[in-house]
Amino acid sequence: MPALQIAVCGPRDCTDREAAAAREVGGLLAAAGATVLCGGGAGVMAAVAEGASRAGGLVIGIRPDTDRDAICPGLSAVVYTDMGEARNAILVASADAVIVLGGSWGTLSELALANHRAIRVVTLHGWRIHDADGTPLHAALPAETPSQAVTLALTPHL
Repeated sequence: MPALQIAVCGPRDCTDREAAAAREVGGLLAAAGATVLCGGGAGVMAAVAEGASRAGGLVIGIRPDTDRDAICPGLSAVVYTDMGEARNAILVASADAVIVLGGSWGTLSELALANHRAIRVVTLHGWRIHDADGTPLHAALPAETPSQAVTLALTPHL
């Protein structure tokens, strides 16, 4: 059985807090033996790749382009899709679970795509979704810490 594949999604322009959390998430996922999937670029993507690679993990970048100069350090392999934002569907469909960290429009699209495919989503310092009446929707399992986010992503049937 192959290792679980956990996508970590977040903004290219992230805060220091988000980057630190992403590095910790990456390291914890690698220590647990999971394969880390990310967008392979800057911000949260670079931070999770750094954390996972430092811990000896396998990190796959799913790029929206074919620009070999745009990838972040720490990737074990890169898939160049040349599909722009449509690559988000590939990233999410390849994951057993998705951790969304922070909030950008691209991250929101990944959260929505994962929900559409019934893939577990964990949110850390990120999106909380409400319906038109303001009622919170169960779009993601909320986590308060990187450790909790990883536990929720790796534990089946919560």
